Amino acid sequence: MEADHPFTARCLLRAAPAATLATQQEGQPFASLVTHAVAPDGSVLLFLSMLSQHTRHLVAEPRCSLMAVGYAPGPNPQTAPRVTVTGLAEKVDDPALKARWLARHPYAAQYAGFGDFALWRIRPVQALLVAGFAAAHRLRQADYMPDPAAVAAIAAAEPGVIQHMNEDHRDAMAAIAGDDRDWRMVGLDVDGCDLAAGEATFRLGFSAPVADAGAVRRELVEATRRARAG
Repeated sequence: MEADHPFTARCLLRAAPAATLATQQEGQPFASLVTHAVAPDGSVLLFLSMLSQHTRHLVAEPRCSLMAVGYAPGPNPQTAPRVTVTGLAEKVDDPALKARWLARHPYAAQYAGFGDFALWRIRPVQALLVAGFAAAHRLRQADYMPDPAAVAAIAAAEPGVIQHMNEDHRDAMAAIAGDDRDWRMVGLDVDGCDLAAGEATFRLGFSAPVADAGAVRRELVEATRRARAG
């Protein structure tokens, strides 16, 4: 197995603005469009209403899967990269994870406080990356999830990196995002970072997983250089 397949799968899932959630009720499959985010450790985050049928399915049966699809390079939709994560869903009460989901979906702030909504987390058991037509790669949990030591190191560095970028490098983030809106960094993980300007978001994927603040800096410097070079 190529070492970059787990990284490619995580980057695809982190960048996708929405995904398809597959649940079941008494053995009958049910697919729904959901807006997701990805926690630093690779778990999938969903903010769901108990009024939704798929949420009630998860309460009764937590086994589920979620598929995110990228963009096809040509007219054949089967050439689009996609990743399917299979796992167990659980309802969680974690303000930091809720804030991370909202950072990816800032428009949802208008209903974030509604009593029927709650945060759910899918802990991946396995994943399937289809990198294009006839290019499937099965990933075990241990292969798919990012290195825990790197996750912890980047989580520790995240507040300082975000503060530094937002105070000193707004111009660099505007260049990376490709327009002159007031972009801010709102999230950082081993695979990339999230920018936001109002309700708009932009995902910058790194060239490889990072494990410390120095590697983050090198990725951001290079991304800025490429953006300014056109």
